[in-house]
Amino acid sequence: MTATTHPAPAPAGRPVSRTTLYLFGALGGILFGYDLGIISGVLPFIGKQWHLDSWDKGVVTASVSVGAVVGAAISAKVNLRFGRRHTIQAAALIVLVMTIFTSTAPSFHVLTLARFAVGIGIGLSSSTVPTYMSELAPARLRGGLGALNQIFIVLGILIAFITSYCLGEIGGDYGHWRWMMAGAAVPALVLLIGLQRLPETPRWLLTRGRDDEAAAVLLQAHGCQESADAELATLRAVIADTAATTRGRLRDLWRPMVRPMLIVAILLAAGQQLSGVNAINAYFPTMLISLGFATQAALLSGVLLGLSKFIFTAWVVFVVDKWGRKPLLLIGSILMAVTLAGAGFVSTTVHETDARGLLMLVLIIMYLVGYELGWGAVVWVMCSEVFPLRDRASGMAVASVVLWSFTGIVTAVFPLISAKSGLGLGGAMYLFAGVNVVLFLLVRWLVPETKGRSLEEIEIDLRHGKDVVTEHAQQVTPAA
Repeated sequence: MTATTHPAPAPAGRPVSRTTLYLFGALGGILFGYDLGIISGVLPFIGKQWHLDSWDKGVVTASVSVGAVVGAAISAKVNLRFGRRHTIQAAALIVLVMTIFTSTAPSFHVLTLARFAVGIGIGLSSSTVPTYMSELAPARLRGGLGALNQIFIVLGILIAFITSYCLGEIGGDYGHWRWMMAGAAVPALVLLIGLQRLPETPRWLLTRGRDDEAAAVLLQAHGCQESADAELATLRAVIADTAATTRGRLRDLWRPMVRPMLIVAILLAAGQQLSGVNAINAYFPTMLISLGFATQAALLSGVLLGLSKFIFTAWVVFVVDKWGRKPLLLIGSILMAVTLAGAGFVSTTVHETDARGLLMLVLIIMYLVGYELGWGAVVWVMCSEVFPLRDRASGMAVASVVLWSFTGIVTAVFPLISAKSGLGLGGAMYLFAGVNVVLFLLVRWLVPETKGRSLEEIEIDLRHGKDVVTEHAQQVTPAA
């Protein structure tokens, strides 16, 4: 394939610093995090106002996830046609518009439908931002910059928890939950405007024959002409080889070359949610209230939870490219299994309200430390790394559909299984602990190590028949 160029202005015409490039690129994570986190503060108040039962709470919580499945399902075609940057902008616009409806909803049913529509934007964003970041980042920085997306997700959750606490305190019996919902408009607007200054990814530009723009973006992202030129040459070779062998169809993900990595991506996406994290994110204040906490004390505990998540996610940025992806997943699984088992024990055997609440808070904070150390940032990083260029949009769409499907399932059924008529809170904690033991074993056997390798190196290994899973499965020891 002979590359052609177009007279469109190169990104150099609107220069931005690499810091701005990466920070605004990851800002889409705040959309994801805020809408995941804010429902935990809204639920206690709309539950009182609209007399919601466990099923209703599950439905309104899961509605964003169901919408996100739709957004993720269409993201591959939108990405391929319009590019990564415009897809993220479209997601921000959807969230911005539909936030008006969530914050003015007159009933439970309208709120549920509006959150479903918000979820479509979240699904588009969550399946595209990791790809956007991985395609801009040099190999040596890709893990840390991919983790930056998770930092912004966690920051969004923390902002949601703080907002819930502050507005809940001054809002009377029903809180200012409408203003809590309205807060999602702020990151959506910032993202929509900020992306106007950012470039498209060089990989997408090259597939459209816009070589001059791609070269300018690579130089901007790498900060070194030699490194940018080497990456450009490798990209051209991969794109030429890809064009001759595949058209990027969904069924191409099942080709022998790609199938092992599709299985890994599905495992990571499903495992992230089956670990129980969004049951904790969405229902932790409700859990504490059921254990005897006052509403504001439960919301304040949520702030402590969000702060802990943010601190340890920020730390992961500095170790993910040193320790590697797989060791962090394994360590995280162990810590999550142990702390969830402890939470189950406390919930079923400790009956003094203050002691039980304090112990649950400590154990859940330690659980989230394990999650952010491993499954939080690493899943998004690896899912965006393992697919070949032509299959990357489709692969990320499949991974995102799986992730959001399991998010919806977990958040919908958790109020039922944790109710006294179900397994109870302790039984639910034991169940998630068992799932994390299974995840540890699956990661140990199936997940490869991808640190320090460019996206094109991973793809070339796959294309030449090397089994990336087997070749790197033994790299499980953190680097010194």
